[in-house]
Amino acid sequence: MSVQEFYHDFRQGFMADAEANSSFQLESFVELVAQDLVEGNVMDGFEFCHFRAKGLRVDGYWLDEEGVLSLIIADFECRDELASLTKTDVNTIFKRVKNFFESSRNRSLYKNLDETTPEYGLSRQIADRKQHIRRVDFFLLSERTLSDKFKTYDEPDDTIVPMTYHIWDMSRLFRQQSSKGHKEPLDLDLIELFGTGVSCLPAHLGEDTFPSYLVVMPGEILSKLYAKHGARLLEQNVRTFLQARGNVNKGIRNTITNEPDMFFAYNNGITATAQSVNTELGSHGLQITRVKDLQIVNGGQTTASLFHTYNNNPKEVSLEKVFVQMKLSIIESEESETIVPLISEYANTQNKVSASDFFSNHPFHIRIEGFSRRKYVPAKEGEQRETKWFYERTRGQFADEQSKLKPSEKRRFQAEHPRNQMFTKTDLAKFENVWDEHPKWVCLGAQKNFTQFAKRIGKDWILSQDFFNEFFYQRLIARGIIFRRAEKLVSVQPWYDGGFRAQIVANALAMISEVCKRNKVAIDYMRIWNNQKVYPSLLEVITIATKMVSDDITHPPEGISNIGEWCKKEGCWTRLQSIIPKLESNISKVFWDETISIKDQAAQVKDAKETQKIDDGINAQKQVVEIPATTWATVLSAGIKGKFLSSKEANLLRIAQQIPMKIPSEKQCNLLIAILLKAEKEGVVLQ
Repeated sequence: MSVQEFYHDFRQGFMADAEANSSFQLESFVELVAQDLVEGNVMDGFEFCHFRAKGLRVDGYWLDEEGVLSLIIADFECRDELASLTKTDVNTIFKRVKNFFESSRNRSLYKNLDETTPEYGLSRQIADRKQHIRRVDFFLLSERTLSDKFKTYDEPDDTIVPMTYHIWDMSRLFRQQSSKGHKEPLDLDLIELFGTGVSCLPAHLGEDTFPSYLVVMPGEILSKLYAKHGARLLEQNVRTFLQARGNVNKGIRNTITNEPDMFFAYNNGITATAQSVNTELGSHGLQITRVKDLQIVNGGQTTASLFHTYNNNPKEVSLEKVFVQMKLSIIESEESETIVPLISEYANTQNKVSASDFFSNHPFHIRIEGFSRRKYVPAKEGEQRETKWFYERTRGQFADEQSKLKPSEKRRFQAEHPRNQMFTKTDLAKFENVWDEHPKWVCLGAQKNFTQFAKRIGKDWILSQDFFNEFFYQRLIARGIIFRRAEKLVSVQPWYDGGFRAQIVANALAMISEVCKRNKVAIDYMRIWNNQKVYPSLLEVITIATKMVSDDITHPPEGISNIGEWCKKEGCWTRLQSIIPKLESNISKVFWDETISIKDQAAQVKDAKETQKIDDGINAQKQVVEIPATTWATVLSAGIKGKFLSSKEANLLRIAQQIPMKIPSEKQCNLLIAILLKAEKEGVVLQ
């Protein structure tokens, strides 16, 4: 596929999204690109905020916990053909978004804006928190492609706040989405950045092992890398998912402040991976001079604490004598999806939270992907073709599935998997959390909401894998249909002025969920699944609830200037709960008649769990009988020698060696699969 072909498909995608959601094409374009940046951890989150005045413009933003403000500006005119983006264009566009920031920070732009609008909240937030904003990242999202004559953007260095400039044109987005879902890797030239490499020792033996190095990492370099790249260094780290970054460990802080020369001795060090490194001999031995795609998979708290301790008190704290030991493994990109989560899991065994490897290869995601690939949904009213919802378990799957197809096959794929029926891990978390959890999590942004979802589902998976069955999948899709229909419904309401749709929808659906719980009933999800649309009485309730939420959140308590930030607070949901009786009094009898009782829903769940248990048993038996007897013999021998097998497990392996003369039961097969996983963790190489 060429960039031109990619642009054509991409253009059709955001135009279809705009039509499906009754939104402007600009909004769909910005949200589509921003979502890709969030999924790739380039940004932590995103809020659409379109404002344009003479010499000023902004189209979106995000302010993270560490004081990094991301401001987005779009270069978009819905062009029919792919055009060239020149350096003059880039300078003009960046100047407008920079003017918005400076006018908000220095000249109180918000005083001239409507208090109920998103741009007022953003501008006011910049003014109120200007002392806490430590860096501004400007993102230019363009539907054009950079001119071949464009080399680099000359970033001004005379600003009060450090600023960085990022251009995401069609070529860059194409490269990102063509890399089979892998994010754009960081390419760190240490000599260019810091004037020196870092000392290392090779730690790999044999031809078949991954190259590894023991590295002495200066604290100053690690802190500066984190200051510039933040979460992009930690994106595979379990603690990133658990939101532990940003918390300064007191022990680490005290060592940095009082005994910096002992940091290397006291600290456990960090574990990291990279796609490749360049090394050369220096005056003090071998040193690493360049690292491609550095990822810290254990030691995120150490890294963040180094930065925060210095950044909070730069006059009294020095990192000159601080050094950190680092184990660096070189993992090629093709193997990173499998190997990196395992390194992360084993490096974080002290972490009590069992969502340890809740990445795209977790069994939960694999099961949902399996349902989405084989489960046809009923044809919509007036249509003959049955379709499927496509779960994008890893980033870029939807595009990658089509890239290998011939034109006729691609048309067939797109007919069977409509783009508006594609959903990602963060979509899934959003659909579920508004009904089962606090809407605050959804309002906190895609990554933090996914974090909360991961912790909950990780625990639930251990308690009962059977719960995640066909009914769970059908309910999930029904919830997705409700969520997206609610977004579209809000967009066409006469009272909607273009702001805070995400917050309105999340809180309105949470209110409907709560009012159902109080009346011991549930939404008829199977009716929505069977018809692939929301039934009229539920639409009526959504219309009422969204209006109530909009009226409430746009009049926050005194002293709250940013409505988006208010929706992230516990107090917002607490106040909304107080108007649930008013919502209940406005709900028609038809709606209550079309709900199902909690008892009936429990019966649906129970039946689905029993079916899933049978399916799991059949699949386990099928998997076990296909494994050769030599593999079971290898595990038994290694287990006895390594003393990691119980007598019961050893006896099960002896039974497995008799296949096909003797077939283990479904329960025994599940245990045998668990033994195989146990053996792999003990380092047994299986054929």
